[in-house]
Amino acid sequence: MIGFSAVANTLHALGAVVWVGGMFFAHMALRPSVAVLDPPQRLNLWAEVFPRFFAWVWVAVITLNASGFGTVFVDFGGFASAGVYVHAMAGTGVLMSLIFAYIFFVPYRAFRARVGVSDWPAAAAAQAAIRRLVATNLVLGLVTVVLGAGGRLME
Repeated sequence: MIGFSAVANTLHALGAVVWVGGMFFAHMALRPSVAVLDPPQRLNLWAEVFPRFFAWVWVAVITLNASGFGTVFVDFGGFASAGVYVHAMAGTGVLMSLIFAYIFFVPYRAFRARVGVSDWPAAAAAQAAIRRLVATNLVLGLVTVVLGAGGRLME
């Protein structure tokens, strides 16, 4: 029978791949590729991309937090027995989750509203705010992946 740890670790890895990989693709490949489009085309494209990606990010955020904290308590018996790398992963993961919630509820909401009325300068400003925050989360996500992949080997 497959145990909790195997399922939790698998879901945790998949959640990280979806979220961090999606941010990497969006920031490093899609963003520069669509920069050649005129603002209405580019911003309408992002208006189609964001809801699809953000739905998957919500799934990843819930999955990562549930599997991560579940693993801390099931495998380690709590944070007192967990390594420094686990504490660091939890910290960066919570920070990333909070940044994403802010992205979703503040600049993304403004972005949708501005695209809806074809206010391209305001939509572009909101999209730029999203881009900066995604870049921050991408760096945090890559650091978290390094911690998860090799943290226990560094202690």
